[in-house]
Amino acid sequence: MEMNDQNTKPASDYPNPGPGYPPANYPGPGYPTPGVPAPDQNSKPASEYPNPGPGYPTPGYPAPGYPTPGYPAPGYPAPGTQPPYGYQPPPGAYQGQPGAYGPPGGTYGPPGGAYGPPGGAYGPPVQNQPGVPASAWMPAPPAIPNCPPGLEYLSQVDQLLVHQQVELLEAFTGFETNNKYEIKNTLGQRVYFAAEENDCCTRNCCGAARSFAMTIVDNMGREVIKLIRPYRCSSCCFPCCLQKLEVQAPPGVIAGYVKQNWHPCLPKFSILNENEEEIFKIKGPCIPCSCFSDVNFELTSLDGTSQVGRISKQWTGLVKETFTDADNFGVQFPMDLDVKMKAVVLGACFLIDFMFFEHTGEKH
Repeated sequence: MEMNDQNTKPASDYPNPGPGYPPANYPGPGYPTPGVPAPDQNSKPASEYPNPGPGYPTPGYPAPGYPTPGYPAPGYPAPGTQPPYGYQPPPGAYQGQPGAYGPPGGTYGPPGGAYGPPGGAYGPPVQNQPGVPASAWMPAPPAIPNCPPGLEYLSQVDQLLVHQQVELLEAFTGFETNNKYEIKNTLGQRVYFAAEENDCCTRNCCGAARSFAMTIVDNMGREVIKLIRPYRCSSCCFPCCLQKLEVQAPPGVIAGYVKQNWHPCLPKFSILNENEEEIFKIKGPCIPCSCFSDVNFELTSLDGTSQVGRISKQWTGLVKETFTDADNFGVQFPMDLDVKMKAVVLGACFLIDFMFFEHTGEKH
């Protein structure tokens, strides 16, 4: 018997397929018709695509929070432009996150996030004393012609407060340490910081009569005033070897002197300029003892008839006066006085402190 070739049988002779099967000569859903090339999906316009599901962006648009292609992120400069001085990008999704616009790390410019000199600002960095906030210092005044650097502060004040710091080791043991002082204005802002420079042997063997060098710095850490006191006698029995303090402002340049004048009963001093010419006189009480009241040393004219200022040793309380030598002083001078002479009057305050009120080591 001759067998028929099934492959030559026309499709119309086949019975209809069951449910779920496509009709004969028709492709299945999603398949191209035989002999017809499949359409290019990339050429299909975006409008013909179905809407994406919830949470997905519309085709051709960036996801929420991301910038449109070709445009810079919000808060960032346009590509190819120079960021302005001190520019920092705003915090947010574009600061150092993967896929965000902008340079690695999320910031333009040099390390530190700002353009400019090291430290983020022009001028020398503020070198405050440890533990003292910057707001506690007196703002730096503008430069004044022919004024020694650092003495501009004195041009704005007519009164200074000198507070000696309490040294616990000295208070409990009587072991003399280097004195330290805060110099403030009437608002309580620190103007200068003074520190004694001395060795242990000199401090504890010579006591209050010891020689010393006192360094005074401003709020930028600059050494603006230097006080030098040689070892001398302060007794009225030796008028040829009385106290003398040299004031340098700036260090190395003499601004003036404080010289003790001989008197059998009263403490007297002269304020001298750099040429050792007398400018003012200082006269204290016969017994410079701080007992429940202030002790005043008057700053007067050369003839002693008019008072122009004052150095006051302030009473600080019975306990502090008895067990420590941490003294408080008030220094007053004319507002229009030359800043060099103001520095010399300030130096007289330290000399008076050492001569009459530096007594803790002796009591112990």
